[in-house]
Amino acid sequence: MTQQQLADRMKRPQSFVAKVEGGERRLDVVEFAEWTIALGADYGDLLGPVLRSVGGEDAAASRR
Repeated sequence: MTQQQLADRMKRPQSFVAKVEGGERRLDVVEFAEWTIALGADYGDLLGPVLRSVGGEDAAASRR
């Protein structure tokens, strides 16, 4: 998927996607959910590894 296609799905400018991908901008939790939905991914599946990397294996399990 191109940046423009993702931006179109999210109703955002292509520059928004480019800045996130380039590390100039971070996503908040709502934007993260919108991003993953636009990609057809499950944000819960993607967020689990992030939680484990931040707080360990038990942190992700205790938040469910």
